[in-house]
Amino acid sequence: MSEWGGQQRAMGDHQPEAMLKKQKRRRGSRDDERSLMPARPAEHKRERVLYIACEGESTEPDYLDYLVKRFGSGERTGQPFRIVPVCKANGFLPQQVVEAVRQYAAKDETWALFDRDDHKRIPEAVEDAAADGTEVCFSHPSFDLWLLLHFQAFGGRQSGNSTNVVHKLRHADPAFKRFDKKNDKSVQGPRRQALEGRAKAAIAHAKSLVSQCEHGACKAGYHKATPVDRVSPENPDNLPQSPRKWAARSGHALDCKVLDRDPSTDVWRLLASLGIEDD
Repeated sequence: MSEWGGQQRAMGDHQPEAMLKKQKRRRGSRDDERSLMPARPAEHKRERVLYIACEGESTEPDYLDYLVKRFGSGERTGQPFRIVPVCKANGFLPQQVVEAVRQYAAKDETWALFDRDDHKRIPEAVEDAAADGTEVCFSHPSFDLWLLLHFQAFGGRQSGNSTNVVHKLRHADPAFKRFDKKNDKSVQGPRRQALEGRAKAAIAHAKSLVSQCEHGACKAGYHKATPVDRVSPENPDNLPQSPRKWAARSGHALDCKVLDRDPSTDVWRLLASLGIEDD
């Protein structure tokens, strides 16, 4: 073999190695540059604000506060939210609930929580809510039913009387043993702890009440969870809506009268709207 041929092979053996080292240095430089670039900030979803008026002065506001503390950060639901309760000492009547939240938040998202109890002007309250898009969470016979559904299913007409519901709630968990005794209807401390991890069961039990409604054509799957935009002219659900259509947003049939939904509670729809499915 000639000396020249040997030199060619020698150069051929070393040249790729030199080029490889140079390419490695170049790639390393680009990698270093990329590593020095600041990370893109995480995208934060806008906080959702809900104004919710409550008939009661203790139980409902306490429960709403519980929802905010447990789910409001958005880590579980995908969007942070804040609830501004609208309530007063000695509570509101159903129509007053709707009027109070409308005055408090004319254009923001509004909800009204009220019970059947022995009130006689429930249909008028629903009509007022439908007029300006205030979402309704109606409970028959009372909000206490929603608490009970965290622990067990329930059925049977109550005719606006909460005695049976409260009795079962007191026996459902030791934390509620003295619920509604000496005017203690709070949802604090051990009672909140007792509710933890039970949202999925409560929602399922409440949905079952819709499907079991004596009307026969009510289905929880027909419910509307997305709030209506109260101010946008492009809103597909143009306001005002008919009271029948508004009352049907929980999945009840259009001709299912609100006062005939015994027992029932629409609070689960608030949780569905917030993205709370399980905890």
